[in-house]
Amino acid sequence: MYRSFFPHDVFAEVDRLQREMQQAFELSPTIRGLARAGFPALNVGRTPDAIEIFAFAPGVAPESIEVNLERGLLTIAGERRSALPEGASADAAVHIHERFEGKFRRAVSLPEDADPQAVDAKLRDGILRITVGRRASAKPRRISVQ
Repeated sequence: MYRSFFPHDVFAEVDRLQREMQQAFELSPTIRGLARAGFPALNVGRTPDAIEIFAFAPGVAPESIEVNLERGLLTIAGERRSALPEGASADAAVHIHERFEGKFRRAVSLPEDADPQAVDAKLRDGILRITVGRRASAKPRRISVQ
């Protein structure tokens, strides 16, 4: 009887647009914890010996990830390919498409005691673990009292 001027999935479209706007104006998190939503999701912390960064990037191939450390800024960049079949027929339709695909870039400011010569990055089961060593002068040490 009544027809709507909006498609049935208007809320999904608004949600998609909101995610794209957030990614366009993404502020990078720092080690102090100013976190914003983005891909890949990050956990950052430190131990007495190292700074640990965990990037949760399921579906990303190791060869498509680039990790750089320059002047105390660690960047993680790469691309996640579409999981949708290519060359689908014209009469096929996607009803819900929530998985992020495309190029991404995240940056983390590291503290001054980060050692750029002691960086290790490993990807396993969709989790990228980056370990940045801390300089020996910054590590806590016990001083004996005589």
